[in-house]
Amino acid sequence: MFSQADFIQYAQWSGIATLVFAALTVLGFILKWGLRFRLVGTTGFMLVLTAGLFALSLAPLTRTVIPGAVRYKLVYDNGATQTVIAISPEITPTELEATLRQAASDLYSYGRMGKPGQNQLTIRARTILHPEPGVSVPFYLGQVKRSLVNREDPQMAIEIYHDRFAQLPKPNA
Repeated sequence: MFSQADFIQYAQWSGIATLVFAALTVLGFILKWGLRFRLVGTTGFMLVLTAGLFALSLAPLTRTVIPGAVRYKLVYDNGATQTVIAISPEITPTELEATLRQAASDLYSYGRMGKPGQNQLTIRARTILHPEPGVSVPFYLGQVKRSLVNREDPQMAIEIYHDRFAQLPKPNA
């Protein structure tokens, strides 16, 4: 992943190229070159590219990585207060806690809208069990509730259903 320093360097090089194209454009108009209007377009494109690279150098593009978290898939998101993630049935309670923290960090967004009186995002973790052939049952193992307003939520509530882990199928060793 690119860092802010990379984007600053790319913006500098793009800025230099923009100035070169601007000089060529001016020279093209002075000498009445046939491609002078194409140079205007190229200079405009380079200007937009430079501005975009500069803007990317201002905002951090880092992603918080929680140690011990396992991969999950987002299976439901209403864009407001409810989401569901899918996890492997071989997960342990400690991995589930780390994964719920990771999902809470990944799924936080300023654009989520709460309902009146409900300013919390609830992320539920589930796996799929197959009690008999042809039957699939969603099986919830835990959830986390976090603030929709505060990115660093100190009162994030993680709830793990420890009794449900005993009902998970044992992996074949």
